[in-house]
Amino acid sequence: QVQLVESGGGLVQAGGSLRLSCAVSGRTLGWYRMGWFRQAPGKEREFVAYIRWINGRTDYSDSVSGRFTISRDDAKNTLFLQMNSLKPEDTAVYYCAAGVGGYSSQDYNYWGQGTQVTVSS
Repeated sequence: QVQLVESGGGLVQAGGSLRLSCAVSGRTLGWYRMGWFRQAPGKEREFVAYIRWINGRTDYSDSVSGRFTISRDDAKNTLFLQMNSLKPEDTAVYYCAAGVGGYSSQDYNYWGQGTQVTVSS
């Protein structure tokens, strides 16, 4: 059984920082990438960042590039998203995901339950 559990969300003022974590348990066979997505009220779930499991290569959406950093621990059991210089536009539920794809939510077949990030102006 595969389980992804996000944590670290909360309320922060604009310009502040948060670090999200995603604890991974169960089988990881066939996972090529892990990523972070977010979904704000009234909007579709959107790509934030991914990391390739085999080589650690990362990519980011234009909206977060330069502010967010995705990383993993040495045991490949935890995924992180360091979020700096947060903006009110970053307010959303953030989801951890695992799969074989890249930028589309359809490319990921395992998902966490999400953690709320709220950035006040």
